[in-house]
Amino acid sequence: MSQTVDRALSILPLLAEGPADLGQVAERLGVHKSTALRLLRTLHEHGLVYRQSDQRYRLGARLFALAQEAVENLDVREIAHPHLLALNEKCGHTVHLAVYEENEVLYIDKVESRYPVRMYSRIGKPVALTVAAVAKLLLADLPEAERRALADKLDYPLYTARSTPNAAAFLKELATVREQGWATDLGGHEESINCVGAPIRGADGRVVAAMSVSAPNVVVTAEELLTLLPLVRRTADAISREYSGSTPAPPSEPKDRP
Repeated sequence: MSQTVDRALSILPLLAEGPADLGQVAERLGVHKSTALRLLRTLHEHGLVYRQSDQRYRLGARLFALAQEAVENLDVREIAHPHLLALNEKCGHTVHLAVYEENEVLYIDKVESRYPVRMYSRIGKPVALTVAAVAKLLLADLPEAERRALADKLDYPLYTARSTPNAAAFLKELATVREQGWATDLGGHEESINCVGAPIRGADGRVVAAMSVSAPNVVVTAEELLTLLPLVRRTADAISREYSGSTPAPPSEPKDRP
């Protein structure tokens, strides 16, 4: 039975490449045409494959509906939360999770620092788009035309001397973030607060959320916080793998450092 299931499932990636006839399916599976036909009929009955008028088979609409339903029911916060807790246990600093919704970046989860000095941030609160590390990560993933349109209509409050001053600087920063795969806010919103973040990606590679570690200068310096970048990136990668359903890979140390 397990071999039958394995063969049936092997048909799906074949048809993902494009329609195929019975002979092509049988050849790819290494089975007789009668065996391939039985498998295709079963998948057809469940709506996972469809037989076209030219007698070739393609992926069925039911498969796409199931995939869409699965994506819609994924809760990135539920998946990420244990990882955020584990990261907080290792480093002790505040950990945030954020998403981009309706032109705002919102915190959807937070694990408090173990240190007495706490950050003023709360779940459901929008973040400062032009300076926050999580915002940079989420906005950097937007298509170029959308990034430029957004940058042109944003205001650029000078929270500190390190705040992003204008659209040109913001777009340059987003291009850097997009290329390197991580982001920082080193005193851009509050002079005493530093932050380093990494993206969480779905199965299609697009950024679905962003996470960060933040700490005040009185607890840890900016340089010391940046040494946590490899750990932050490994945590984000682990969440991405679980969220997208991909096979976990052994952790590796990122080569690029700030």
